[in-house]
Amino acid sequence: MNGKGTLMQLDGLKVHFPIRGGLFGRVQGYVQAVDGIDLEIMAGETLGLVGESGCGKSTLGRAMLRLVPVRSGRVIFDGTDITALGQREMQPLRKELQMIFQDPYGSLDPRKTVFQIISEPIENFAEAQPNARDRRSRREMVAELLRTVGLRPEYIDRYPHQFSGGQRQRIGVARAIAVHPRLIVADEPVSALDVSIQAQVLNLLAELQRRFGLTYLFIAHDLSVVRHITDRVAVMYLGRIVELAASDELYQAPCHPYTQALMSAIPIPDPEVERRRTRIVLGGDVPSPVNPPAGCRFHTRCFKAQPVCAQVDPPFEQKSPGHWAACHFPGPPP
Repeated sequence: MNGKGTLMQLDGLKVHFPIRGGLFGRVQGYVQAVDGIDLEIMAGETLGLVGESGCGKSTLGRAMLRLVPVRSGRVIFDGTDITALGQREMQPLRKELQMIFQDPYGSLDPRKTVFQIISEPIENFAEAQPNARDRRSRREMVAELLRTVGLRPEYIDRYPHQFSGGQRQRIGVARAIAVHPRLIVADEPVSALDVSIQAQVLNLLAELQRRFGLTYLFIAHDLSVVRHITDRVAVMYLGRIVELAASDELYQAPCHPYTQALMSAIPIPDPEVERRRTRIVLGGDVPSPVNPPAGCRFHTRCFKAQPVCAQVDPPFEQKSPGHWAACHFPGPPP
């Protein structure tokens, strides 16, 4: 983390998707995908966002970029409340906020060449880069971007089907950095890749951050993936952040029961240690985001739950310096 202050701030952010039904398609309820999140992302840091599938991670990332409608709350980017901007006013800021998608097979248009895929954002923001309207100059830019992400420039006229998954993800990374953004939302960018390729892509993202001063929101469902690339980690459950801490602190002393359960699922490479340790197995199913439980949303699956947990929603508060959690009974497992 470079200590340059807050780049992105979320204040009470809510994203609720309407459920329509009946003859006239009336709204019958809402999916509370993101429900009242306060969060800061510091310039130059990598903030990890982890949690089970369906907890709202991807929706939160897209809401930050104004790719899904926000029901209430604010998204403040570098001092500007972008939730108050119309589409035309938002357009100049699009180049500052880019995204790397999860699926390297589905996120690239199979009908376009590598040159067309990567040069598209350059053309869209041509006024921001000298000679970007000139095709020869754009080809030179794309060739240099390919070198930057570890691909050969002669690949420029190939199509996505001619590449492996790891190479396609590098093309997606090149497209994301083509317009020199300040913040990138990386939505599970390595989950579809082999383990050996995952490490290569993670190393590439770290190198690009050092080189260009990028800020990342790194979304993952696997805590083991984000451990070595993140400065801080936020843990999300059923539309809310339940714990937030520096990476080392979170891995050494998680205080929320949900985080502890996620940690216990990380395999340990030492077979002896793996056999001796106690796994935390969560009971029950994840509640519906249409009708989440009263009180603490995690209490229906929590091994620490007490009557107060079903009645009172725990505040998200600082439990130790820089370590935040929403839990009535924080601390190590019993």
